[in-house]
Amino acid sequence: MKDMSIKLGDFGIAKVFNSTKSRAQTMIGTPYYFSPEMCKGETYSYKTDIWSLGVLLYEITVLEYPFKGKNIS
Repeated sequence: MKDMSIKLGDFGIAKVFNSTKSRAQTMIGTPYYFSPEMCKGETYSYKTDIWSLGVLLYEITVLEYPFKGKNIS
């Protein structure tokens, strides 16, 4: 932004969990940021967001994706 602030946004699907033990199983988003649980089609929790943030921070730091592949597996 002009005031040197940074804003991160997610234009995908957001889900509010009722508790920290809640789980989800949707496969929507950019595969580069999918956690291993999502790639395997397993249920996942808020920890997937932490994984995605780590991938994003790596990408910002190194200027490339940490994982490259021809398919989700």
